[in-house]
Amino acid sequence: MGAWAPSERELERQAVRRRLKLQQIAVATVVTVVVTVGVGLLVVSSPGWDRVRDYFLSWSHARDSFAAIAEGFWINIRIFLIAEPCVLILGALVAITRQTTSPWLAPLRFLATGYTDLFRGVPSILVVVICGIGIPALGLSGVTNSLFWLTTFALVLCYGAYVAEVFRAGILSIHPTQVASAEALALTHTQTMRFVVLPPAVRRVVPPLMNDLVSLQKDTALISAVGVFEALRTAQDYQGYNFNGTPLLVAAAYFLIVAVPLTRLTDWLMRRQIEKEQGR
Repeated sequence: MGAWAPSERELERQAVRRRLKLQQIAVATVVTVVVTVGVGLLVVSSPGWDRVRDYFLSWSHARDSFAAIAEGFWINIRIFLIAEPCVLILGALVAITRQTTSPWLAPLRFLATGYTDLFRGVPSILVVVICGIGIPALGLSGVTNSLFWLTTFALVLCYGAYVAEVFRAGILSIHPTQVASAEALALTHTQTMRFVVLPPAVRRVVPPLMNDLVSLQKDTALISAVGVFEALRTAQDYQGYNFNGTPLLVAAAYFLIVAVPLTRLTDWLMRRQIEKEQGR
């Protein structure tokens, strides 16, 4: 029996698909170039372009502020690295607490619900200001007055509420028949949650969790509201002294260096999750 070989009709189909794909790529490239060039010409031909260029695109000011903003951005990175695992742990605990059924845990469920409603509803910058200024004003013994730790605590409170709802959505996405099967096998509620519900639920919510991770990385700039000299505050300080906004774009570039790879990773994880779901 001879080896399989595509028929002439199949070869024609493949040729048509390749040709259509090349046409789509060509059209997309041309449209992108035309739109980009058009927007660029519109911007540089505007009456105020010279003022905008001098204020936001000064190479000398970018060079002079680069090192100071880099030092400030290291604070953003440290807060992000500390806050992210704390957010994941807090969010998971709150989500699991809200899914408990024991009447003895009703106060904890009410507390978890109130926590998520409160910190999802209050602007994060207000929480940062309240924690950064209000907690030291209380004069509590044994409580740190470090703005670094207080603002990190504020971000954990805010994002813990968002992540808790992401985890809870993953838990609720598990089909009830899986829970019923676990109960039929005499598994307790805790065992069902640990071995049957949580593993697939966590896998499903990895992409949205990555999205929250990207958002948290950006929102570390909110700590500038209480005077912490991270990247944004350092750029604003340079802007105030030198009357030039170029350092703001330098700070934005630092955040993009971290955010863009995380965003691409999120897109890849979302595609993988969709392929797995469709593969079933």
